[in-house]
Amino acid sequence: MSYDLAVWEGAAPADDEAAGEAYDALYQRYFESEEQLPTPRIRAYVDAVAARWPDLYGHDRQLHPLSNGLIDEASGPMVYFTIPFGRSEEVSSAAARMAADHGLVCYDPQWGHLRPAPGHDDRT
Repeated sequence: MSYDLAVWEGAAPADDEAAGEAYDALYQRYFESEEQLPTPRIRAYVDAVAARWPDLYGHDRQLHPLSNGLIDEASGPMVYFTIPFGRSEEVSSAAARMAADHGLVCYDPQWGHLRPAPGHDDRT
């Protein structure tokens, strides 16, 4: 079981509904059709996440480096990645803040809301 996040470049959606519509359109364009090379901003975000959690998927950094897999989950101005459920609270909160720090939109497709979510405490 895992927890998923979508992060993309663009203007911040007005609300969760607009974010869901943007997510659906971007996912269809960049993941259900021909994938593209990640943009420089998405690559910088992926590099920051991978540097913070290089062994997210296992304890052996040589066998399970996040940096080898996460960039493969990026296409154009979007990255869609899964977080092991046991670490989802820790990683998703910080990854959402990191996205905001990079000027990116972060969306939780499971719950259908923006992260950090207005009115919610996304601090770890």
